[in-house]
Amino acid sequence: MRPRFLASCALSLALAASAAAVAQTRVKTQVVRPSSPPAITQQDLDPPAVTGTVPAAKPPPAAAAAAIPDVITDLSQLPEPVARTRERILAAARTGELRRLVAVMQSGETLPIFSLSSGQDPITYWKANYPDSDGIEILATLIDILETPAVRVDAGTPQEMYVWPYFARMSLRMLTPAQKVDLFKIVTGSDYKDMLAAGAYNFFRVGIAADGGWRFFVTGN
Repeated sequence: MRPRFLASCALSLALAASAAAVAQTRVKTQVVRPSSPPAITQQDLDPPAVTGTVPAAKPPPAAAAAAIPDVITDLSQLPEPVARTRERILAAARTGELRRLVAVMQSGETLPIFSLSSGQDPITYWKANYPDSDGIEILATLIDILETPAVRVDAGTPQEMYVWPYFARMSLRMLTPAQKVDLFKIVTGSDYKDMLAAGAYNFFRVGIAADGGWRFFVTGN
């Protein structure tokens, strides 16, 4: 009986060891699934706030398609050198003598541009273009132009200029009824339609620099 008993005990011990091994193996090979991560919110994506700092400035709005011109309706507000040159031009034009106007043109450091072509003096050029009035018509045009408001361009730069008429630097399609009255003092309705087709004012204009230098009295775009 003792051998059987011993054999039975040995078998029981072997079975117990085997069961323990199986149980230990199952524990080692068990797959442990992690819990789902928390959902990411917008707050998690935003950078952390830093106390004591100034918030960044908002970007400036997009620039307008075209800058609004600085129109000077009160001509008494012109800079003194510009106003003085304008008065000299007007005084010469009102005499009805082309040579008086040319004298003002020649008084500056450089002769104002009066034609897009070359090879002619101002009087010859004006008489050729206005033969019916022997050139005098150009003086009336010049007076009409200088009596309109002016527009200031390139402000604060060495190229700063005061230009007459002001609508030479404006969209003709955007003119108000009152501004069109200013325009029709200088051009005809037919001229206006032609300018709309061309896309800009293209009649005579005057330019006087901020230092009073007369720069141009020319027609064209």
